[in-house]
Amino acid sequence: MLNRRKLLFSALSVPGWGLAATPGVRLPHDFGAHPDARTEWWYVTGALEAGGRTWGFQVTFFRVTTGVDATHPSRFAARELVFGHAALTDLAAGRQFHDQRVARSGFGVASAAEGRTAVRLRDWHLDREGDRYTTRVRCPAAGFDLDLVFDTTQPTLLQGRDGWSQKGPDPANTTGYYSEPQLAVAGTLVRDGAPALPVTGRAWLDHEWGAVLMPAEAVGWDWIGMNLDDGAALTAFRLRRPDGSALWAGGSHRPAGGPARIFGPGEVVFSPGRTWTSPASQARYPVEWTVDTPAGRFAVVSLLDAQELDSRASTGAWYWEGLSDLRGPDGRRLGRGYLEMTGYASRLRL
Repeated sequence: MLNRRKLLFSALSVPGWGLAATPGVRLPHDFGAHPDARTEWWYVTGALEAGGRTWGFQVTFFRVTTGVDATHPSRFAARELVFGHAALTDLAAGRQFHDQRVARSGFGVASAAEGRTAVRLRDWHLDREGDRYTTRVRCPAAGFDLDLVFDTTQPTLLQGRDGWSQKGPDPANTTGYYSEPQLAVAGTLVRDGAPALPVTGRAWLDHEWGAVLMPAEAVGWDWIGMNLDDGAALTAFRLRRPDGSALWAGGSHRPAGGPARIFGPGEVVFSPGRTWTSPASQARYPVEWTVDTPAGRFAVVSLLDAQELDSRASTGAWYWEGLSDLRGPDGRRLGRGYLEMTGYASRLRL
């Protein structure tokens, strides 16, 4: 039987994969998979509305190169692994539901196409055709299904320098990274076998790939991707040392219809506020933050404290990822999106 965690961690320790020699993201080619990158993910988060109720959702596909040589004689040698995470936050019920899966690529079970977004993991998928993304996840054990369509309403946002985003003092810690903010969402949500509920909302997609996504000195990161109510998009992140201090930071702000302002490493400051302690992992997460950026000072406020995900059966980590509001200094809501925090239960292995 496939030892998933052993394969994953051995894959993440293989040297020699990185980015192309020429900087810059090339679209539409880079919508697809990058077999030369060691680690890659497509990550969609957002808020769904129906009948006065709000749900948060996350659908993520990971592709990891294992280091098995392409000339290996066995058809069953796992040259790539594909992982999937799906989560639903039910604010009215005060609960989060989560499912995960993993499979080796090939045999019609799991795949990630080059040149276009087309990721498969058994009956889960994420596809892009033209300016539209579609995803479907069936999570019977977790009690929910999502069947969603995402229409782009803005140009693709290239993070960092033309889509190359530095993640530490060493330029070798650089990833290909773009975002699709302000996605218009429509589709259906099914809960516990009930009739499908039509939903609408707003979403955010990140696609990132590279060889070393985190410096050795870092234990994890804090990240926000926020769709502002006025049509703007705000990204901010920091990589943390073991003592909680910032090793590196970055992000961007793009007003509706305007150019993006890319933040330098000294221009973003995350200041933790109220915390929540997980009864499962015992990790203590800041669920409220003050984030200072060149675009202003913002408060990030979780809409449900208990949004920790246990992914030890797939990617091997505990992490917190949840629907949150973005507020101004006066407390007024400015937008909504997702906050992600890793490396609080233990050092993130990447």
